[in-house]
Amino acid sequence: MAGLWSGLSRTLRALESLAADPRRLEPDAAGTLRALQYRLHSSSEFLAGVEPPPGARPAHAALADALVDARDATGEFADALECGDGAASILLLEWRGALFRVRLARVGLSIRPPRPVVPVAAAGFPVAAAVATGLTIAGVAAFTAGAVLIVWPVWALGLALVAAGYLAYRP
Repeated sequence: MAGLWSGLSRTLRALESLAADPRRLEPDAAGTLRALQYRLHSSSEFLAGVEPPPGARPAHAALADALVDARDATGEFADALECGDGAASILLLEWRGALFRVRLARVGLSIRPPRPVVPVAAAGFPVAAAVATGLTIAGVAAFTAGAVLIVWPVWALGLALVAAGYLAYRP
């Protein structure tokens, strides 16, 4: 698919640069348009040999149809340029629309379909988190009391309780 996207991007860029500047569209530009028309045709043929992933079949078909329409519109526009009777100016907007349709279909194919929602099991009460919170609060209270009363065993017990609170719960 990477070869299709890169080749199609170059082809569309070349076609759109010609379509954007009508002054570049002279009767001798028909040869360039024929070469780009063939590149659209080969992209369409390449796409026909690709099996689309599940869920992308409508977007795949839209891109295939848009490529065929752009190829045909490019051929009609090249014919009108070769005739030189002013019919090309009438077909210019139709040709630009066909090129835009290819871009739009390509964007539609690049959008991924939404994944099915997998129900998440309801989480129960986090007992480990509650235990860790209780140990930490008790440890802070014991540490503060030991520091204020200058009783180092209570102070050390507070540190041990806070450490136990950190070890009791691991997210």
